[in-house]
Amino acid sequence: MNTVLITGCSSGYGLATALHFHAKGWTVLAGMRRPQALPDGLVPKSPRFQPIALDVTDSASIVGTLQACGPIDVLVNNAGIGLFGAFEATPMATVREVFDTNTLGTMAMCQAVLPQFRERRAGVIVNVTSSSVLAPMPLVAAYTASKTAVEGFTASLALELAEFGIRARLVQPGYAPTTRFAANGGERMQGLVPEAYAGYAQKVFAMLTQVKAVTDEADVAEAVWLSATEVNGPLRLPAGADAVALARGGVS
Repeated sequence: MNTVLITGCSSGYGLATALHFHAKGWTVLAGMRRPQALPDGLVPKSPRFQPIALDVTDSASIVGTLQACGPIDVLVNNAGIGLFGAFEATPMATVREVFDTNTLGTMAMCQAVLPQFRERRAGVIVNVTSSSVLAPMPLVAAYTASKTAVEGFTASLALELAEFGIRARLVQPGYAPTTRFAANGGERMQGLVPEAYAGYAQKVFAMLTQVKAVTDEADVAEAVWLSATEVNGPLRLPAGADAVALARGGVS
């Protein structure tokens, strides 16, 4: 029976992906910062579905989790922070916080799992980025930069790991207004749209409400599943109708 470790499973794409793998018969280690906060009935009561405490910005948490979990077959780096606001008004401390989770957290998880993958000469890493790397949007500069860094990192990593039979893949979700992108930004987003940008930000929000081709959680879960299980699949897999259109050079 295969085992997958997925980060950022408290909601959204991560939770949907965890449920998808579980439905496929896998053992799922659903990483999240506060598993005790999961509402009753949200996840299956099954020995194959294990919510686990994991903070990708804490090296001790990463090491402890991997030691407790034992061997895994697939790592899905989904944990991330959304951030919407004018870069001019974004404190560098906030930028570093975004990179700590979205970029360095992903790298740390990869580095921690690679010894066991290399020893077995098998394993798959799927890193979840964003369609913003395909067509950058305004007012998400720091977020886009953090995800673009993961793209370059993964493309290079895939080359050096092929020698050991390890695959590294990317999933690029499109725009999904139903996810908790803004909510995940939390208090760090307060004050990031100053008065000088208010009118422009309203225009951007209005544009987003007109987007017809969007991405739902099932699209991302299926894309991650395919990236993890298709041996000869592509390095990059867009998820959602809008992301697919952008990857093809079209307009969503």
